[in-house]
Amino acid sequence: MKKITLGVFLVALFLVPAIVLARVGVGVGTGKIIIEEGLNPGQSYLLPNFSVSNTGDEVANYASGIEYKQGIKELNPDKEWFSIEPRVFRLEPGDMQNVEVRLNIPIKVTPGDYFAFVEAHPVVDTKTPGANINVAAASKLYFTIKPANIFQGIYYKTVSFFVDNAPWTYIVLGVLILALIVTFFRQKFNFNISIGKKK
Repeated sequence: MKKITLGVFLVALFLVPAIVLARVGVGVGTGKIIIEEGLNPGQSYLLPNFSVSNTGDEVANYASGIEYKQGIKELNPDKEWFSIEPRVFRLEPGDMQNVEVRLNIPIKVTPGDYFAFVEAHPVVDTKTPGANINVAAASKLYFTIKPANIFQGIYYKTVSFFVDNAPWTYIVLGVLILALIVTFFRQKFNFNISIGKKK
């Protein structure tokens, strides 16, 4: 009986540190993203790949998003300006996930210098013993929005829409133009026939 009790105690002794020392970690591929060119209101801009890696020793779910820092001179972009894909994902220890981050600047916006954090953090079940969830990693994002009037904003918004949804936007546009041309010549041809009959 004593041997069984001692064996159970030794197994528990080895298992407890493994649970307590279970570590969840996160890392990002770059510490800073700087968009050198000035951006226009209404423009859509695809950021360089934002890579997230599992630096811990257990499988975990991760989430990415936008965060701010208080007391800085730059303006804060709204979180609604950003589309992130995938926003939530699962990683094995040592694995990496590329996250696509697109900045969609509205037509009516305050020009100036902007700053935000593109961040990632593990989403851990709080019931997991010894799991550390107070960890995150982020890249600093800097960009500038140029002054522009509302008509320029509408123009850049339209251009960005066509580029982002190519080639389907160009196909649809081509079909519409072709339909207009066919309609125009058909009406003109019918008009000429009507005049000919009257004569």
